[in-house]
Amino acid sequence: MNKKTLVFAAATTTLASAAHAQSSVTLYGLVDAGLTYVSNEGNRNSPVSPTGSLTGGKAMFGMTSGNLQQSRWGLRGVEDLGGGLKTVFNLESGFNVTNGSSASSALFNRQAFVGLSSDYGTLTLGRQYDSMVDYIAPMSATGTFGGTYFAHPGDNDNLNASFSISNAIKYQSANYAGFSANALYGFSNRAGGFADNRAYSVGAGYTNGGLRVGAAYLQLQGLNSGNGNGAVQNLPTFTTANLPGIQNQRTWGLGASYDFGPALVGLVFTQSRFQDNLADASVKYNNIEVNGRYNFTPAFYVGAAYTYTQGLRNTPASGTSNNLSAHWNQFGLLADYSLSKRTDLYAESVFQIGANNQNGTNMAQINGTDTPSTSRAQAVVSAGIRHRF
Repeated sequence: MNKKTLVFAAATTTLASAAHAQSSVTLYGLVDAGLTYVSNEGNRNSPVSPTGSLTGGKAMFGMTSGNLQQSRWGLRGVEDLGGGLKTVFNLESGFNVTNGSSASSALFNRQAFVGLSSDYGTLTLGRQYDSMVDYIAPMSATGTFGGTYFAHPGDNDNLNASFSISNAIKYQSANYAGFSANALYGFSNRAGGFADNRAYSVGAGYTNGGLRVGAAYLQLQGLNSGNGNGAVQNLPTFTTANLPGIQNQRTWGLGASYDFGPALVGLVFTQSRFQDNLADASVKYNNIEVNGRYNFTPAFYVGAAYTYTQGLRNTPASGTSNNLSAHWNQFGLLADYSLSKRTDLYAESVFQIGANNQNGTNMAQINGTDTPSTSRAQAVVSAGIRHRF
């Protein structure tokens, strides 16, 4: 090998190493499976109608996926463009580990975006989480230690990220002395129907030591337009069952948490209002949650949460206001033990009881269970293993 060849080989190796150092792609994921007992799950009289009355409530015991967090895998990457500018992307897919099936027909149903990041913030395009997930969920039990079953009834405020926003452009600010904010807009992608299934959301937060506070707002419009390619392509069945003609959704929330030593406490309030295109009816859910977690050792912690949810149904066609109401009390307790930094064992129990829930709708149903209870109460007991990679 002559001198020129050696010089060329050395230069090529140097350039390749530099390019590799300036960009990276990471494969990551989470696998969560366990055994779960549900005290009562009913059968619908009409399989084709989500509002059909419930009969034959029976207990269920079986293997379930995503008890704390939905099992998922993803790819995230970054390329350094120089001058503080970077290209970023994230592709994330949820799946059911018990049978290997995808969580939905979309391959990257959780997130799929690409964008640019700098010292001034990050601008991304694609399928993304809204501001309620970004700024309120981190103070709630469902968004931190509790997971799926700890979500507010039906995940009506999306703190458990039951759906993402498609066709979305999102700006996330940098952190300025603890302050940050973001804004998102999801396009309908329909000619002549700009408001047919669109979404927008804003949020802000502040972190200082152990203190964390946040506020966020989410609005979905034109959900009844029949536009299946718009911003929202799936909603929790709890919502569609109790308000099948849903047209608009408005959700807002406030939250705060404080971390002191081995203990953490959190307080969250959210309100979700669903507008029906039939007779101008609407349903409003007010959720108040208090939660706490205590680390007995670096490997073992216990968490608990209580949520009170009030549901108000307004049917102007009947000549009265807020003429139908319901409420739920939900209690959750979880213990978690880490075998390593990536693997942990958990055991949890969630109990929900409802009152004044009329006409066979708005019955007790813990988020993540298949159907509501035929009675005014439902309980879940689950134990399993979670591994992150």
